[in-house]
Amino acid sequence: MYKQKADELNLSQTRYWNLLLHMVDGKSEIDDSRFFFAKDGKTNAKAELSATIDALFKEKVFDDNSTACKFPARKAWLEEKLNITSFPKVICSEYDKIFKRLDPKSVTLVFPAAHINSPASMFGHTFLRINSGYNSKLLSYAINYAADVNADKTNGVVFAIKGLFGGYYGRYSLLPYYEKLKEYRDTEKRDIWEYDLNLTQEETLKMVRHIWELNGTHSYYYFFTENCSYNMLWLIEVARPSIHMREYFSYQVAPLETVHVAKLEKILTNNNFRPSKRTTLLKYEELLEDKYIQIPIELVKSEITIKNILDNKDIDSQQKKYIIEASVEFLEYSYSKNDMTKEMYLELFHNFSKARASLGKGEKLNIKIPPNPIDSHRGVRITTGFGFRESESIGFLGIRPVYHDLEDSNYGFLRGTQIEFMNFNFSYLDSELEVENATILSIVSLAQRSNFFKSISWRTKFGWDKNSLDSTTNFIGTVGVGFSWGNKLGYFYSMIDPLFYLDGKFKSAVGGSLGIIFDKYPYMNSNFEITKRFYDTGDNQWLIKASQNFRISQNIQLKFNYDYKERKGKLGDGKESTYGIALNYYF
Repeated sequence: MYKQKADELNLSQTRYWNLLLHMVDGKSEIDDSRFFFAKDGKTNAKAELSATIDALFKEKVFDDNSTACKFPARKAWLEEKLNITSFPKVICSEYDKIFKRLDPKSVTLVFPAAHINSPASMFGHTFLRINSGYNSKLLSYAINYAADVNADKTNGVVFAIKGLFGGYYGRYSLLPYYEKLKEYRDTEKRDIWEYDLNLTQEETLKMVRHIWELNGTHSYYYFFTENCSYNMLWLIEVARPSIHMREYFSYQVAPLETVHVAKLEKILTNNNFRPSKRTTLLKYEELLEDKYIQIPIELVKSEITIKNILDNKDIDSQQKKYIIEASVEFLEYSYSKNDMTKEMYLELFHNFSKARASLGKGEKLNIKIPPNPIDSHRGVRITTGFGFRESESIGFLGIRPVYHDLEDSNYGFLRGTQIEFMNFNFSYLDSELEVENATILSIVSLAQRSNFFKSISWRTKFGWDKNSLDSTTNFIGTVGVGFSWGNKLGYFYSMIDPLFYLDGKFKSAVGGSLGIIFDKYPYMNSNFEITKRFYDTGDNQWLIKASQNFRISQNIQLKFNYDYKERKGKLGDGKESTYGIALNYYF
């Protein structure tokens, strides 16, 4: 009777049923057979609906392993739509226990920003927090989706390749929120942005029921598409089916873009910033006097004792407080990197905390909230411009689907980071259309060194450009390393870049670069880099590039640039200078 009524109402074709099955164009994205009752349930929504009704009425067990206990969202929806009151009674002890612990009231979208030294994390990440009735959000639970692999113990290249082509399963997990904060904010040094969603308590309950249905299931994980952020969108749409977030995406889903889309769907309310260990320690570097800046490191390394600080009458009270507070932060950071044993950590933590308490109340650490990522430029960029190359007029046109470079405004982005895929730029000169560059992949991490962080900068690029000795477009591959230092005005970097070119034959070279970027003001940034290359042919080459960039609005940028290249060819040595003006539009 109920299956006939379901057919009459055409329930299997409703949006909500297809959301529960994660159906896209008639095929579920869940790749675990345990998620389906019908043999063809992955591709047949109607058969799966019928089989679900049968399974709920023909329970074989009546505990946590029953259909009703495993699929509470399906059961609740069918009871509502078909007015069913006669499903067999079951006892869902585990579900009830977890549900009581969660005490779901509302939902927050959490965005851990980029990790300065991790290419896989430069996109950022998103997960959901199920807010409970507790006053402290730390006692709430986080819903996460990630590849089922230990990235720290897996070769980075292998991890990237397998992640691109679905070489791993992805799984949902439910963890206390404070554990996720420890992972992202403390261990990985990533600032956390929290965006509250305007979902009602009933909509939150729908989400939680569906999360339970996904417990233990797996799907193939794809770094660009079916990734962490994309799978959060399913949960939000299940909570409120009138939301259509997934339809904004096709070829890639960048975590920050999902935050932008949530804003477009008008489901964001309040936001909150949680600084990382890195941000906190950098603040202490500002507050500590130069002569005391090394003391927290010496304390953590037990090169001096906390008594030396407390008994030193030359150090004023507030500086002592900053020293010990910074020592606690650096101690926790060092322990997260496995730089000490647990016993040593606990002993030092006890000593530092006791010493800090003895000094009484101090000034509150006032960390300035950085620009909100939601106000940053969007991921896709179209460029149009014109200029002069050796006194001849030239036009430019480009498109980049992903995502950010150093000449873009860094408003809302982590300073010194760049990650680009499939960046194409064309020029029109002398009635000919040419490829200026076609970047497959470019990643840059210019991590400024400081007292607490002795980071190495690095960058890599694979694609085609016109920077080689001749004026043709050749394939280049390079991976370079170096160092960077900075202050509030900007930052300076030096890099060594081994590289190779393919221009019909293999050519190798080593480049040394010096660069400086001024980015103090949110509406503009100035970039300058000079490079000297030494080729295996005995030739050498100077390359200079400079740009002045203005952020006209969130998604419009005006750019003035200069590009100088030394050339060597059949006609002898020469040079090539290009002056240009371009307009970047982001969407």
